[in-house]
Amino acid sequence: MKLSVHPQPQFEREHFELLNGKWDFGFKKSGRRFVFSDGFERALSVRADGEYPYKINVPFCIESELSGIGYTGFVEQVWYRRTVNIKKGESRVFLHIGAADYLTSVLVNGKPAGRHKGGYTPIALDITDLVTDGENEIFILCEDDVKNSLVPRGKQSEKLKSHGCDYTRTTGIWQNVWLEYTPQSYIKSFKLYPDISGKITVEAELCSRADFTCTAYYNEKKVGFAQTKNAAGCSVLQLELSETHLWEAGNGRLYGLELCFGEDRVKSYFGLRSVRLDGMKFLINEKSVFQRLVLDQGFYKKGIYTARNDEELKRDIELSMELGFNGARLHQKVFDPRFLYFADLAGYLVWGEYPNWGLDYSNAKSVDIFLKEWGEAVERDFNHPSIIGWCPFNETWDYKGRKQYDPLLAAVYDYTKAVDKTRPCIDTSGNYHVKTDIYDLHDYRAEPAEFKASYDRFVTENYLYEHVLNDNPGRQTYRGEPVFISEYGGIKWEADGSVKSWGYGKDVKTPEEFAERYCGLTRAITQNEKLFGFCYTQLYDIEQEQNGLYTYERKCKFEKEIYDKIIAANTEKAAIE
Repeated sequence: MKLSVHPQPQFEREHFELLNGKWDFGFKKSGRRFVFSDGFERALSVRADGEYPYKINVPFCIESELSGIGYTGFVEQVWYRRTVNIKKGESRVFLHIGAADYLTSVLVNGKPAGRHKGGYTPIALDITDLVTDGENEIFILCEDDVKNSLVPRGKQSEKLKSHGCDYTRTTGIWQNVWLEYTPQSYIKSFKLYPDISGKITVEAELCSRADFTCTAYYNEKKVGFAQTKNAAGCSVLQLELSETHLWEAGNGRLYGLELCFGEDRVKSYFGLRSVRLDGMKFLINEKSVFQRLVLDQGFYKKGIYTARNDEELKRDIELSMELGFNGARLHQKVFDPRFLYFADLAGYLVWGEYPNWGLDYSNAKSVDIFLKEWGEAVERDFNHPSIIGWCPFNETWDYKGRKQYDPLLAAVYDYTKAVDKTRPCIDTSGNYHVKTDIYDLHDYRAEPAEFKASYDRFVTENYLYEHVLNDNPGRQTYRGEPVFISEYGGIKWEADGSVKSWGYGKDVKTPEEFAERYCGLTRAITQNEKLFGFCYTQLYDIEQEQNGLYTYERKCKFEKEIYDKIIAANTEKAAIE
């Protein structure tokens, strides 16, 4: 991805250098049995003996066209090498990798710099003591195995070819890589707690000791300031804001924020908004807001997990909002921070999710693995106003005949609520709920009349139809939580008949029939006074799954009159509002 701006808009320093572009590259195809390395020995060996027959375009994965390679078979190891010119001076030097799948080992000038497990969360390594002024070599080894039952893979296919709702794999680096220079005293991290009465609380982790100040701006006008003299460790500042502008759906009114700690300067931003549940309603800024969401899986035809540029990231949000959606479930993937930045700017509501598919959630060993990786995702994205809820798991069906390990879901829910009391948490979208703030369900029934009648009974008789409840007695219980239809529809309409495609429910024969089913299903939800939102499957086609509202290339599948009907159904005032 070509950028002229910082990869992490909520934690932006002036002194950084993007390392995207051409790297020396090699890879090893998957053998019969692969075992992840325990230390740096494999990385040291590959650096010494491995060959570099390719140039790869970082941050695009080997499987993608934009990488310059496009190899889509099974790969167990990929390695990268690049020489960079560093002017260290008196600064500390950090190497950042936005995300690399799955186990990453980094050597700097042939010496171990750090290891990271997890294919979707950021890597930040302090390499100050390993680099010198002048030329330095960075070597990165990534190991991956989508068939390993203790590796979350999301929607990456565990078979050689894509199938069902699993798609082309991503191996190795797939988000931005950059160097960052800081003073010896620097800001390590911070959390932002907005108060819609006109305040923002900043809780920062500081390295060393210096004066700490925070300044808030709105439209470049200074509207708040606070400071602590000689601060160290954890420091908390509260800024009273002279102007109050609320962040809300469709209006991303963002404040600028500058944090200064000694000579360290970090630019950030925030939105003033509150989120809470009230009975069956979902409140944003104390108003009931119906969630008109669409499923977005973050796949791109040429980049797989990685958008070509900012325009592709923004375009998905624009396409969604043009159809009357006010947000999305970011499904089975941790999205690029710059996508979330554009969501923040647009006032676009999103749910943060983790790609749990592939993980054996019947195994108690998965607790440690998932908690660590999920925790990193929550920490990275905590400050985004667009994220209005967390959903760590999706459809935890029985794993190879074994029931899910309920303490895993309970532990992840408890952890999420412990580190973030400001947002609701759905333990697992669809099933099987263990401990949740919201009872969400997936319902792909195709007949609007049947669909509506069953949810009307929820209003008249307090009877909640749910096939998981009906077909699996005792697996989960509805306890009166707010209800969200977080997947429905999935109506297939082929724009390209050259692939064997699929969708949910029986096929429709005409665009008019598509619109009739779409509008009938959607209005059954919006007109129900006990449902606070919907999420339609899905925004665009992905490979063989052609049930999107746009093609994989983000082109229109229908004429304007069909889209007009979809927009009308999406934007009707909801009963719960």
